[in-house]
Amino acid sequence: MRQSLPPLNWLRAFESAARHLNFTHAADELNLTQAAVSQQVKGLEMRLGAALFKRLPRGLELSEAGQAYLPAVHEAIERLSAATDEIFGQGHRKVLTVRVNLVFFIHWLAMRLPEFRRLHPDINLHITSNIWVGDTDVEADLEIRHGQGKWAGLKADRLTWDCLVPVCSPSLATEQKPLNTPGDLARHQLLHVLGYEEGWGYWLKKAGADRVDSSQGLQFDTLISALRMAELGQGVALARSSLVEHMLDQGALIAPFEQRFTTQEAFYLVYSPLAMANPQAVAFIAWLVSQAQAVHLEN
Repeated sequence: MRQSLPPLNWLRAFESAARHLNFTHAADELNLTQAAVSQQVKGLEMRLGAALFKRLPRGLELSEAGQAYLPAVHEAIERLSAATDEIFGQGHRKVLTVRVNLVFFIHWLAMRLPEFRRLHPDINLHITSNIWVGDTDVEADLEIRHGQGKWAGLKADRLTWDCLVPVCSPSLATEQKPLNTPGDLARHQLLHVLGYEEGWGYWLKKAGADRVDSSQGLQFDTLISALRMAELGQGVALARSSLVEHMLDQGALIAPFEQRFTTQEAFYLVYSPLAMANPQAVAFIAWLVSQAQAVHLEN
């Protein structure tokens, strides 16, 4: 039958006395009296049925049992102390959890986060990802979503003002399959993203290319996947302008058509009004909204 664990204060007294090989120094470390440390160690020895120290005229020496027991007790106390500090320590309240639409994080937020870290080095960010709109993650302080900007009971600050932009690899268009007009899309694979209200059907109608079959092609549940396939020359993706400007500038993608149509959907920073009581959340909200406004004014 497994023996029950001794009281933690007894173990702490033993561990400290074993490190110092001195009850008085252990008492100073633990803010106890020398007599209290000695009594707790004696209680532990009685519980275990073995002497942990050899009491010598000029100090202490660990017994064989004490030498065998000390590493396990020391490691356990160190791990417990580290976990307590990480979860409940002084820095705990400075952890800010932000749940982010993954494509927005990769193609917009990630490149800007170093600036926030420079301005607010004392705020520890915990970034988690989402795919599509669902119930608010109760463990997240803030969330970045894509949609129309209306979620019951939540505040929503707009972050993007997008146009719908067909994009593809520079190598996709050939003499046999040019991409000079929207009608040329009939000879290319369309890369669809599920969940967006304004997709290929909407863009083709606005571009006057109704004869192109908007249902053909591949379907994905994230824009990340569609953009990657476009990079690999596997079709034409319908991107949101705020997410691909850097890829267009770098030449990883091209936008073969002049037609760009404004979308009513956007990325929003979404949060409960109660989040404004958290100074770390307030700092992140102010920074992110100012970044978004600056990008909007540039464009």
